[in-house]
Parts: sequence; C-alpha cells; structure tokens
Amino acid sequence: MVLSVSGVLLLSLITLFLCRKDGLKAWHAVVCALLGFYLAFTSIAPSIRQGTSSVAAFISSIKF
Repeated sequence: MVLSVSGVLLLSLITLFLCRKDGLKAWHAVVCALLGFYLAFTSIAPSIRQGTSSVAAFISSIKF
C-alpha cells in the first residue's frame, strides 16, 4: 500500500512538472491516466505490479 501511494504521488509530481515545464498538455496527462486505469483491469496488470515491486525492492536494497 505504501509503495502504491508513493508511486502515485511520484508519478503525479512528474506529470505536473511535465505539464508546466515541458509542454505536456493537460489532455495528454488525462489520456495517460486513463490508459493506466484501463491497463489496471487487463490480464497484464499482475505482471506490471510484480515488476514494479521487484524494481522497488532492488532499489531499496542498494546501499549508498
């Protein structure tokens, strides 16, 4: 749960930054968000969730 909230917050901040600085239009962000919602209901969603969890676990295991 913490990872998904952090991921949503991070992606929201990146989208906001792109909207303001790099010319990403608001409707592009809406289309990306809708794609994410529709993708979450497909059969590939568990694989995506597992992949992001693996990447997050890898990143958290790196010692700085």
